[in-house]
Amino acid sequence: MIETERLILRLWREEDLDPLADMSADPEVMQWLGGVLTRDGALAFMDRAQDAFAQLGMGRWAIERRSDGAFLGACGLMPSHPAVPLPPFIDLGWRLARAAWGHGYATEAARAVMRDGLARLELAEITAKTAKINLRSRAVMERLAMVRDAASDFEEPVYGEDDPMRPTVVYRAYRA
Repeated sequence: MIETERLILRLWREEDLDPLADMSADPEVMQWLGGVLTRDGALAFMDRAQDAFAQLGMGRWAIERRSDGAFLGACGLMPSHPAVPLPPFIDLGWRLARAAWGHGYATEAARAVMRDGLARLELAEITAKTAKINLRSRAVMERLAMVRDAASDFEEPVYGEDDPMRPTVVYRAYRA
């Protein structure tokens, strides 16, 4: 578990499935994440996160607001997907319910996760990537003082040649 001033990042619980499924069914939330998920897709997301924690000591945490226990989303570290045309890396990612947008929760959670990865896990480097046009996530990466690695930018192969989601930017953070 990781705690910040306003958040608790914790392992997943059975009662997280309904709010995760609701969030994952929201096309606006999932616009940058490959599209909406069914309830089974949300359960698979939770299962992958739990498996990653058990096997690797890292994964996507559930985000809970300290003040009222509300489920806000997910944030954490995962090994890169093999389809990404980069050498293997540790990916920092987040997804928040629309009601949690605009409050700084993504930055707060991602900063805590990044610190944990660089300190506890002793990672030398953490990477975040997003569509070039995803200005909100890019702003989070910049608030985290991640460094743009333009030489690693790539064309996301899951999108068609003319899809505006295809150009992908890469940011990195390094252990001091």
